[in-house]
Amino acid sequence: MNSVFIATSIEGYIADKNGGIDWLHSIPYPHNYDMGYTNFIKGIDAILMGRKTFETVLRFDIDWPYNQPVFVLSNKLNEIPDSLQGKAFLIKGSLTKIIRQIHEKGYYRLYIDGGTTIRNFLKEDLIDEMILTTIPILLGGGTSLFSELPNKIKFELIGTKTYLNQIIQNHYKRQK
Repeated sequence: MNSVFIATSIEGYIADKNGGIDWLHSIPYPHNYDMGYTNFIKGIDAILMGRKTFETVLRFDIDWPYNQPVFVLSNKLNEIPDSLQGKAFLIKGSLTKIIRQIHEKGYYRLYIDGGTTIRNFLKEDLIDEMILTTIPILLGGGTSLFSELPNKIKFELIGTKTYLNQIIQNHYKRQK
């Protein structure tokens, strides 16, 4: 099961025109309200993220936020920082090969993170579930979550939640 959990602007951007994500905090979150992320991540065996997302997480002024192994999809990185040895692992190749390698390690419920990585998984119809949280802001441009696909992919809406009376979270499952 390959799952996405990500926030977008109203127009579907995951980053602003400068690649920034500060707009995610445009709504005050009392007590670090996580909008279902903790429950989501409890059901995940491993995380597969792109290099840019990995580098973004490294810039956050926080301790490493993941308990699950993190596989970093990159053709450019040559090593993981020493502080993350045994926690994060470089991986490359075709997406089907990468998934097979991760499954061989015993990880089957994967959190797919990062715009390019998500778009590439969608192009190969490898996303089973998407939890999309819409923040009520128009960025006027930026990095879109979605791009052109070779074929239609049908999803079924299985739930909608409203947080803080203004943030909408839709949960979709892939229909096959």
